[in-house]
Parts: sequence; C-alpha cells; structure tokens
Amino acid sequence: MQTFAPIALFVYKRLYHTRKTIESLLLNPEASQHRLIIYSDAPKRAQDKPAVQEVRNYLKTIAGFRSVEILERIENAGLSRSIIEGVTDILQSSDSVIILEDDLELSPYFLRYMNEALDLYASDEKVASIHGYMYPSSVKLPETFFMRGADCWGWGTWKRAWKKFNPDGKLLLQKLLDKNLIPEFDNNGKSGNLKMLKKQIQRKNDSWAIRWHASIFLEDMYTLYPGKSLVRNIGNDGQGTHSKASTLFEVDLSPSPVKVAPVPVTEDKAGRLAFAQFYNRLKPALPIRFLRRIFYGY
Repeated sequence: MQTFAPIALFVYKRLYHTRKTIESLLLNPEASQHRLIIYSDAPKRAQDKPAVQEVRNYLKTIAGFRSVEILERIENAGLSRSIIEGVTDILQSSDSVIILEDDLELSPYFLRYMNEALDLYASDEKVASIHGYMYPSSVKLPETFFMRGADCWGWGTWKRAWKKFNPDGKLLLQKLLDKNLIPEFDNNGKSGNLKMLKKQIQRKNDSWAIRWHASIFLEDMYTLYPGKSLVRNIGNDGQGTHSKASTLFEVDLSPSPVKVAPVPVTEDKAGRLAFAQFYNRLKPALPIRFLRRIFYGY
C-alpha cells in the first residue's frame, strides 16, 4: 500500500518564491493525498514584518492537499532551529517526512519519486534519506544512485535515520578526525564541507545541513539521488536572506518520471564523478562564504 509522507514546508518572507513552491507542488497528482505542515518563521527585524505577514496571508488560501496546517512562530527561530525542531516534531508521530523550503520549484513527478523511494528503502538501515535535486553535470548518470552522506534541497527521511542526527558540530569534527575521514568528507578540499563545519563550531554559521551531512557520513549511510533533477532552486536570484544571484545551480526539471527500483546501496562511480565535476566548476567561481549560504541556508 502506497505511503504518503507528510510534507514539511519552511517559509519566511518571500511571497513569490513561496507561491511558486506551492503551485509546483500542486501540479503533482499525489498532492491531494498529502498532509502539508507549514512552518512560518517570525520576522527577525521590524522591516520584515510586512513581508512575513504577506506570506502568512497567502498561506491561509492554500488548498488542494489532504490537509493544511500552518504553524506561525511568534519569535524568530531562524532556518536551522526551525528545520531541526519541525522535522523532529513530525517524526514523533510519523515514520517518514518530506522536507521543503520556500525557494524550491518541483517537478510534477517529485512526489511520485519521493513516495516510491521512501517506501522502497524504508527498512534499509544503510539508507538515510532521499534527495530530489541533482547538480548540473555532463556525466551520464543512472536513473537513481547513492552517495554517502546527506543533502538539503527537497529531501525526505525516516524516523530511524533522523535519530542519527547529532547537533554537536565539535563532536562530529572530532569523530571525523579520529576516523581519518576528513579528505573524503571534504572531497579532497573541493566541497568546503570542512570549513563549513568548523565555522558552525565557531558559531559563525548556524547550519543544520552540514551537521546532518556529517552525522550521516560518519554512520556510513547513504542518500538516493535522481539522475535527472526533480527540484530547481529558485532562491538564487539575490532576494533571499542568505543568497546572491547565481546561475551555477540552474537545472532543467525532469520532463518524465524517475523510475525507482532497487540499486546497490554504495557510492556510485558516475555520481562521484558528477559531484567532483560540479565542485571543480563551482569553487573557483564562488567564495566559500557564498557556498555555505547557498547549500546550508543560514
């Protein structure tokens, strides 16, 4: 029997982006079967109040899902705390969850892929999450493939995997050092993961995603990726709190469904090549500060 995981959507003050996310989500035939839980963060500054209220007014008009729940914070929590607490809360009563932010445009086949993959790998202890976005690459990729660690643009996970999340960045770094995993974790210095984690420890960022990735990487667990992206990030237009304009992450949404079938839970060679190719092109073009903002939302 098909399982329809609840969808957690985290929004702040960008009405255009939030509307695009919802509209694209509703183009998925399965949307009407899903419970949608929206976490609306409170304004961080007085000047943000009108934009936050504009988004909240729109949220009250949303229909087309099995149910819509809107949780409005009265104090600003920030993205990291919002996601950690929101995902933890939903997984108290659900075995799985799909997580979205307010700057993601989705393929009409996104929910089909997420539901099928969450069902297929639900009991596989080596699988930590399902990811909907795939980085631009010229490498020929399989329909789906695994990479070690976790990711953060349109993803889903299970209660059993989220229990592996460790919010203590200092402890995560020490474990990576003890196990001599830094070169692999940092893609030989190309991904910036090590710098991101160190900055989080120094409280120069508040990234939830680098800690999620490190937690899963240390557990030797894997994330499933589609060979064709089912998610497009529309937040790189310079309007976001943590982003500047960039086209380096731009992808075309898959024009057809991604077939979900069992594949070996081990890091895929073509996937590794595609990731390396992307990092090689990305790092010279953007400063590490921008990479942290783009990937880890703080």
